[in-house]
Amino acid sequence: MTEKSKKPETRQIVSSAHLAATGPEGLSEFEYGLILAHNAFSRWVQRCMAAAGEGDLGALDVLVLHSVRHRDREKQVADICFVLGVEDAHWVTYSLKKLARQELAIKERRGKETFWSVTVKGKKACDTYAQVRNDCLIKTLGALNLGSTTLDETADQLRALSGLYDQAARAAASL
Repeated sequence: MTEKSKKPETRQIVSSAHLAATGPEGLSEFEYGLILAHNAFSRWVQRCMAAAGEGDLGALDVLVLHSVRHRDREKQVADICFVLGVEDAHWVTYSLKKLARQELAIKERRGKETFWSVTVKGKKACDTYAQVRNDCLIKTLGALNLGSTTLDETADQLRALSGLYDQAARAAASL
């Protein structure tokens, strides 16, 4: 092989070299990207809702509000936890109480069961969030030339990988 035909060696940005040493470097790279994406998404969700007029909400609070609003059907805490993949129900319960204090969600008890729904103010906050999302994110996304197929495939891969991580978490819990 001549000097010109050799491919230059590329060095990955490995966030945890000690983890990359035990397995494929690409997995460490993926996990680092996931960390960055998670933190950026959390910042985005909070700031988008702040721009929509509800600045005192954390990322989970916003996600819980959108989950309760989904299809305008009331939800129970267990349903919200399941959909969002939250293992500790007390985090969701805390968010719901915070949303209720801000008059964005309301609970209704029927016997021993509690159901949550969004208020008129909560619906307005979600709708305004959607408009800010459109103005700040969707329009910019178009400039990246990512087609819906690419996004759909990425979403499928993320769901598959989240299942892999869930399975690994169950395995680790049994050690």
